[in-house]
Amino acid sequence: MLRALLEREIVPDLIVGSSVGALNGAFVAADPTVATVDRMVTTWQGISGRSVFGGSVLGQLGNLARHGTYLHDNDGLRRLIDDQLGIVGAVDFADLAVHFECVAASIEQAAARWFSSGPVTPAVLASCAVPGLLPAVEIGGEHFLDGGLVRSVPVGRAVELGARRIFVLHVGRLERPLQPPARPWEVALVSFEIARRHHFQEEVANLPEGIELHVLPSGSTSPSLSVRYRNNSGVAERIEAAHRASSAYLDSLDS
Repeated sequence: MLRALLEREIVPDLIVGSSVGALNGAFVAADPTVATVDRMVTTWQGISGRSVFGGSVLGQLGNLARHGTYLHDNDGLRRLIDDQLGIVGAVDFADLAVHFECVAASIEQAAARWFSSGPVTPAVLASCAVPGLLPAVEIGGEHFLDGGLVRSVPVGRAVELGARRIFVLHVGRLERPLQPPARPWEVALVSFEIARRHHFQEEVANLPEGIELHVLPSGSTSPSLSVRYRNNSGVAERIEAAHRASSAYLDSLDS
């Protein structure tokens, strides 16, 4: 999706992101070029689940036994963010080429917290802190979990910040209908997905007049929900499918 946009010289003035959208959003905000997309493709094609969600099953159980609330530490994800941003030392939001904001869920406030200043890496780690998989991130004495819990597809935030032409880059699930859960672990996944889609649909229904909204197609044929978070097989095919589908969509707008 990013490649399709940038190839057509559609360059963002503003990027807002949640969860993995915060991760990719920070990378693009640092350098919104096709060269950045090339680096991201190399990163996501070459990454293994173990490099971010590290450790053996015994190690995961050890983390759970020691800490009680998560399977993996976030050291691997922190290294990924720092390496991909490619700037020596702590990167501040003010250092980014494009205005960028990411959201996380505050535990103490039970509310969305938007980050737009200060160090980028801890804010993105907070936005990506998937409950049960990664630890909550403490920032300023407050603890944060994954931004998808509160603002999974933050169209409304973009509007609040003045956006009038919005492109939604999602992970493919918005296009695919949900099915009733068939296994115990699918119950939580489906429940979360209902909540995130409902919030997104509400935001879209309440957009002010004059907002141009485009939900880019992913071209995905993979299942809408999965617990196989360490499996990166098929990444290249999914990237290519999204590029083809989004390119065709954007070309149809021009015509």
